[in-house]
Amino acid sequence: MAANNEEKQQNKPIGLIDLSHKTLLQSDALYQYILETSVFPREHPCLKELREMTDKHPRMLIKLINAKNTMEIGVYTGYSLLSTALALPSDGKVLALDVNRQYYELGLPIIEKAGVAHKIDFREGTALPLLDELLQDENNKGTFDFIFVDADKNNYLNYHKKVIDLVKVGGLIGYDNTLWSGSVAAPPDAPMLDYVSELRDHVIEFNKYLAQDSRIEICQLPVGDGITLCRRIN
Repeated sequence: MAANNEEKQQNKPIGLIDLSHKTLLQSDALYQYILETSVFPREHPCLKELREMTDKHPRMLIKLINAKNTMEIGVYTGYSLLSTALALPSDGKVLALDVNRQYYELGLPIIEKAGVAHKIDFREGTALPLLDELLQDENNKGTFDFIFVDADKNNYLNYHKKVIDLVKVGGLIGYDNTLWSGSVAAPPDAPMLDYVSELRDHVIEFNKYLAQDSRIEICQLPVGDGITLCRRIN
């Protein structure tokens, strides 16, 4: 019976639902316990409302590094964006880039209710040309304290090559989903969902590039689907 169960596990496709929180946590009960004891009790009411729509978690990193000028590439309904705006000081700003304003506007009433919409500069469009526009102005280079990327994984490397010049020395860049459902450590022929398989090589290539980039120090956080933090050092 044990052998049969092991065989079933080996043949099970890799997907976000299966492995999204098990890179570190090994049970749903433990994951729920952490949420109920440390996340939910102190969660801002507006974050809670938007979390129920997008199923993500708030971040405190902005406060830890005293960031004021930030950027987010990939907004969706704006949960992470709201978390950032709430953490920023009153004069803080977040430049939000996304190809679809419609999803952002779903969460916008909640962001407005939280009283932080004035901190957000939303720009609709493909991120790479928008980044090129920013880079054309020398005054934008090295001015961002924190940049968070949660967008198309096949362009992560292209994003990095541009945002590295926009973040200040000592500033941070965060990349979400860098473990890509655990597929980065799976054999190439392992069964996995199509969308995971299609982007797996891009994520692996990106991770290898970061590991060799002498301009940054990196920290891979094995929580959720993997978050890589990059601190620019030169």
